[in-house]
Amino acid sequence: MKRSIRLGMLTPSSNTVLEPFTVAMLAGVPEITAHFSRFKVTEIALSDGSLGQFELTDILPAAELLSHAKVDVIAWNGTSAGWLGFERDEFLCEAIFRATGTAACTSILDFREIFDRTSAHSIGLVTPYRDDVQAKIMANWSRAGYVCSAERHIGLQDNYSFADISEQTIAELVREVALEGCDAVAIVCTNMRGTRVAPRLEAELGIPVYDSIAATLWKSLQTVGIESDCIRGWGSLFTKLKNIVPIGGQTGPWQRSRAIQ
Repeated sequence: MKRSIRLGMLTPSSNTVLEPFTVAMLAGVPEITAHFSRFKVTEIALSDGSLGQFELTDILPAAELLSHAKVDVIAWNGTSAGWLGFERDEFLCEAIFRATGTAACTSILDFREIFDRTSAHSIGLVTPYRDDVQAKIMANWSRAGYVCSAERHIGLQDNYSFADISEQTIAELVREVALEGCDAVAIVCTNMRGTRVAPRLEAELGIPVYDSIAATLWKSLQTVGIESDCIRGWGSLFTKLKNIVPIGGQTGPWQRSRAIQ
């Protein structure tokens, strides 16, 4: 790598977890830095007001600000397409690329690629969300071929409060879904402290445990042509899925892999 790499991250305004955890994962790779831009997200629900937080009119200005820093990729480090649908994030990536000329990726599209590349079709789903939001995620994923064979959720709505869920509680939920049986566990929420928990639980349970924040960093590196095994000690995602292999039908100009010169 001959020059520094800048990863742009779009961040929910009330999120306090993804920034420090992303920086921690990059601590051993000083030539790669993360840069963040916020837009207003304060609650997660299916009401019109809550869903309206994820309109392009609010997201694109934050993406444009990141482009001023000449970042190499812009990642939506949030999981709204879980309940809005994969196609919502595909449209978002296309819009970001058109507006900024910068490659884009998102947490939920990253999960889809991870599941496809590992042939994980039976998913243990762990979130902090409400009953109706959880049900929407499960329905969307099932239609795409990813059956949530086990799930746990906490029933919260206030986005800020998700960060208060302890790592011990998250670990307990992951163990519970793993006990019910699944190919992999997905901790879905970028304001939930699953990033440090995931690698420990992989060693304990013997199955992959994928965290949203780690997944977003993994795909950000893939998008700019960096092998993800430069990130060490943060789980199998970075070591076993290190090769840059685009998945048919899931990449476009907005999710192009390109080698850094």
